[in-house]
Formats: sequence, structure tokens, C-alpha cells
Amino acid sequence: MATTLEGKIAELPPEQRAEIEAEAERLRAEYLTLRDLRKARALTQVQLAETLGQKQVSIAKLEKRTDLLLSTLRRYIEAMGGRLDLVVAFPDRPPVHLEGLGEADNRPSRPATKHESRPA
Repeated sequence: MATTLEGKIAELPPEQRAEIEAEAERLRAEYLTLRDLRKARALTQVQLAETLGQKQVSIAKLEKRTDLLLSTLRRYIEAMGGRLDLVVAFPDRPPVHLEGLGEADNRPSRPATKHESRPA
């Protein structure tokens, strides 16, 4: 008879099973889709569409996409009451939080360096 993962876990002491379940839940929460995020916020596609001034079908399509503009993703997250935080991780340095992506650029422009050209 084959041994299943569920069978092996069932043989473990209750404390160890609880630790495994807690870690599994942490991992599930760490990797959510847009649909999962919306459901975790107890929102329907219709509610989110109304907040964004769109049709429900637009939200359904957006949740299935794998390639989004940052501004679209930011609006979706903010419509749920959240904030989008982009973090870049390099193996040789601490994480870097990127700012200003996907937002209207309201910061004052800096002078161009001699290696850059300014748009006319």
C-alpha cells in the first residue's frame, strides 16, 4: 500500500501537525492571486467594479491577466483599501522599495545630466 502525505502527517504528534498547518497557511497567504486578495477582503467582483467605475466583466478579465500595468494593479489594490509596495531583492544587498512607479509623476523634474537628453 502506498503512503500518502496526509497519512504521514496524520501519524505526527498534534503539535507538529499544527506547526505544519501554520506554515502551510503562511505560505498560502504569501502567494495570492488578485482574485484571492479580493476574496480575502470579502469583496465581490461587482463591488470592486463599482468602486473602480468599471463593469464586472472587466474585473473578471483583469484577475485572469498575467501582465498588468503597474498603474492598473495599483488602482485595483487601492480600490480594496490596500497599498501597492514594490520591493526589489538582490542577493548581495538589503531589499529596495521602489517609489513612484504606476503613479502620476508629480515630483519636480531634475535637470538632465550631460549623458541624458531632455524631451522637447
